[in-house]
Amino acid sequence: MNDELIFYGVAIFLFLLISAFFSAAETAMTAISRARIYQLVMDGNKPAKLVSKLKRDKESMISTVLLGYNVVNIAASVMATSLSIKYFGNGQELVVTTLVMTLLVVVFTEVLPKTYAIHHSERVSLRFAPALQLFVWLLYPVTRSIQVFINLIFKVFGISKTSGSSLISASDVIRGAIELHHREGKMVKQDRDMLGGILDLEDIFIESIMTHRKQVETLDADMPAPKLIELALSNLHSRIPLWRDEPDNIVGLLHVKNLVKALTEFNDLTGATFTTNSILSICVKPWFIPETTNLRDQLLAFRSKRQHFAFVVDEYGAWKGIVSLEDIIEEIVGDIEDEHDEGETDIQKAAENAYYVNGAMSVRDMNRQLDWNLPEDKANTVAGLLIHEAETIPSVSEQFDLHGFRFIVISKEATQVTRVRIEKLPDTVLPEDVEV
Repeated sequence: MNDELIFYGVAIFLFLLISAFFSAAETAMTAISRARIYQLVMDGNKPAKLVSKLKRDKESMISTVLLGYNVVNIAASVMATSLSIKYFGNGQELVVTTLVMTLLVVVFTEVLPKTYAIHHSERVSLRFAPALQLFVWLLYPVTRSIQVFINLIFKVFGISKTSGSSLISASDVIRGAIELHHREGKMVKQDRDMLGGILDLEDIFIESIMTHRKQVETLDADMPAPKLIELALSNLHSRIPLWRDEPDNIVGLLHVKNLVKALTEFNDLTGATFTTNSILSICVKPWFIPETTNLRDQLLAFRSKRQHFAFVVDEYGAWKGIVSLEDIIEEIVGDIEDEHDEGETDIQKAAENAYYVNGAMSVRDMNRQLDWNLPEDKANTVAGLLIHEAETIPSVSEQFDLHGFRFIVISKEATQVTRVRIEKLPDTVLPEDVEV
């Protein structure tokens, strides 16, 4: 009797152990990141290759796990029941046996292994992959038969196993992962903004980041050459657009470096011997691009043409502004200032949760700097957003409550809003305040 009890006990223990293995393996294989496994495969990790293979053949893996899990659990329950009937009768002892087996199965083959596997999915999947692959091979005839039967049922009821197009793009998945890691404190804001900026390049258009023509310093190509040279050399910009007859008629892009080189070669630093045509001859032909070009395409175009500067035109071909390679890079890494920048900031803190903002600042830049969530699809600039929502040209000191923020016009020039005070209202819930 004692030998038989020991045999039954050891057998039940082994069945529960195998059940825990299948339970942990299923959870780990489901929870582990495909991106992480891919990286391990690229690094030459052999168990990772097995994990990748198992995840590719999901049907076989899941069928094997469920088959093995249920077989051993049922076998353990049957043995425990038989043992109870044979040695303890078939009354209250059966109820006790059922409760004990339920407790053992739930705790030791479900909760415990799955909890561990969730928190150590990489370690468990890599260690269990060889044994799980062995079970897949051993049980293949049975699992394959089950899959054929299931496919037949799907076919009878007209159910398609192939999933349609994904509702979430790969970029959205990556963006969501970046935002989640930032909220959990595993990624600093600067890294989140840079990675998010790269993913957003395809969704942002040139018109959103260009410098408007009103802010661009240009020179009349028909002015006397010495005067033109004097103004060009005193300009803080390295590239200066030249126009003729009217400001809309851009005829060339003058690189100050090329101008200095030409003056040095002719040993004429004042440009007394230069003419308009000689200056235009060292200019670069203007490159015009539509305002609807997205930043990703424009970045590739800058690289392929080996140029860093372009003129932006609207749908009618009218010149609207300029965009440079630096503008696109700043969308990724943030503002890049050099020794010639004036050092004035577009945002100045006014009070707790309140800031003075330059009206010409882009809404996207403000959101990134302050971690706000004002809409970026209604207007490019802060002033534009205010005018769009107010549906009028606001006056100085006029106040508007929009999207959970309070806008107060501080100053304006003619019809242009130049400075705004923006305060986040107390009941505004921002993304970082939401628990995940």
